[in-house]
Amino acid sequence: MSQTQDVTVHGTEGRGAREAATLVPAVDLYEDGAGVKLIADMPGVASDGLSVEVRSRELVIEGAVGVDMPDDMTARYAELRGGRYRRVFALSDDLDPDAIEASLKAGVLRVALPKKAAFQPRRITVESG
Repeated sequence: MSQTQDVTVHGTEGRGAREAATLVPAVDLYEDGAGVKLIADMPGVASDGLSVEVRSRELVIEGAVGVDMPDDMTARYAELRGGRYRRVFALSDDLDPDAIEASLKAGVLRVALPKKAAFQPRRITVESG
């Protein structure tokens, strides 16, 4: 007895042959007294294809991934296409959007979101006597 199973691939209906897929990068967030550290895996993204912006109290991360094709070749069939990473994070009022720093190395994006000075912990000296 033989069984047949139909398989449907979802998420590609209506998409043009050259339209890039939207990818969601895996992200780790760490918080300490100085602020928040964000680490995002974005393999295949070059620094010139990366955008890190603050828009209306949101941190928007976008990066393009391309597939290099030799100039003298034309793809007749391709399962691997470029894509676009995109992720948006709401910023709390205790973070300083003007002091955000970001770096990209080997497909790993690191973003430092420092707290405003008023929200950073400070040590109080206690006098004795």
